[in-house]
Amino acid sequence: MKLYELKPSIGARKKRKRVGRGPGSGHGKTSCKGHKGQKSRSGGQRPPWFEGGQMPLQRRLPKRGFTNIFKERFSIINIKDLNCFEKDISVTPELMKEKGLIKRSGRVKILGEGELSRSLIVQADSFSKSAVKKIEEAGGKAIKEVHKMPKVS
Repeated sequence: MKLYELKPSIGARKKRKRVGRGPGSGHGKTSCKGHKGQKSRSGGQRPPWFEGGQMPLQRRLPKRGFTNIFKERFSIINIKDLNCFEKDISVTPELMKEKGLIKRSGRVKILGEGELSRSLIVQADSFSKSAVKKIEEAGGKAIKEVHKMPKVS
């Protein structure tokens, strides 16, 4: 057997159905779409989520609660993450962003997970009680600095 003698087995390859090529083809005139109706028209296909006129799923599900548009969103940082800074330095949210500790600028909250091995002056919008305690135990200071969120009108 040679490479040029290879052929697919009988029935493995089928000719493409060519519709709309006259009455002799058997697929002429309406091109296998039948007469009239939504499916015979151009663009007349229903979307995959259509349920035959039944109440759609997104309308059947119960709606609960609401989204508070005035919710204060904080970037969270743990005490253990502040060990990347040098000793006796003032750590501001801008410095934290430069180091990659926070992604977006805005309000910052320091939580007390982990240990702080150096004395730092930490400036943030909010601190947990355990975070303040650990910062002061390490010989540093926690300064609460309120960033005003821009007003949306």
